[in-house]
Amino acid sequence: MSVRKFLLPVSSSASAEAALQTGLMLAKMWSAHLQVLHIRTDTREIAPFAGEGLSGAMIEEMMSATEREGRTRVHNLRELFVAATEAAGVPMGDAMRGRNEPSASFMTMMGREDELVAYKARLADLAIVPHPLAGEDVAAAGALHAVLFDSGRPVLLAPVESPSSIGKRIAIAWNGTANAASALASVMPFVRQAEAVRILVCDDYFKPGPSGAEVAEYISHHGISADVVKFYPINRVTGAGLLAAAASFGADLMALGAYSTASRLRQLILGGVTRYVLENAQLPVLMNR
Repeated sequence: MSVRKFLLPVSSSASAEAALQTGLMLAKMWSAHLQVLHIRTDTREIAPFAGEGLSGAMIEEMMSATEREGRTRVHNLRELFVAATEAAGVPMGDAMRGRNEPSASFMTMMGREDELVAYKARLADLAIVPHPLAGEDVAAAGALHAVLFDSGRPVLLAPVESPSSIGKRIAIAWNGTANAASALASVMPFVRQAEAVRILVCDDYFKPGPSGAEVAEYISHHGISADVVKFYPINRVTGAGLLAAAASFGADLMALGAYSTASRLRQLILGGVTRYVLENAQLPVLMNR
């Protein structure tokens, strides 16, 4: 079992850099293809939302400005992509498809970002999403949720800063749920190549389901030894305790079942482990539902 294709949706150069470095690192690690995707706004969709009282000339100017901004953004992203892939020594284009070598390509599409990202992610082994705090990119959060809720595929939240390694030391956040099991299945290709694996459990985080010890027993069937460590909330914040435990282990990748303890809306309003990790993680986080 291996990973052969990654999807990386990008919206701005400010937020894309660390995610692009992460994607290229993974492409080289797996001899896989990294498809970088940018969704452009369809200017025809602006007119209905322009508001009453605007003249046709004003609406036309608004659409032209959006088109100019879109062309500039594509140009900057493509330049960033070319520079990063050349620096990483990764061939560009689709000609390498199917070969046991890394490759990368850049494509643009026009339409609704949440829909198109979800559609394209359905045919990727893993989607990589820029961290929403990188460049204060609100669109990155939308792409993250589009993959999680509408693609049926796992998503890797890239860190704000480019990582030095991925998957050497893996922390698995385990709470016994089906979402955690999905994340475990998605991270297993990385687990098989890891130097060390730790399963993190917490009484305040756990739901009815298999124990951490049972997860370690399952992983052992794949020839991997993993230890089980209990962590504790910090100032009553479970997510803070989880990230501290992962950092103490020196993890450079964490697997997490997203939005498994409450509804997405409840977590967005009241907070939760997923929300805390999304806002505070310094390492790559592989999530699934």
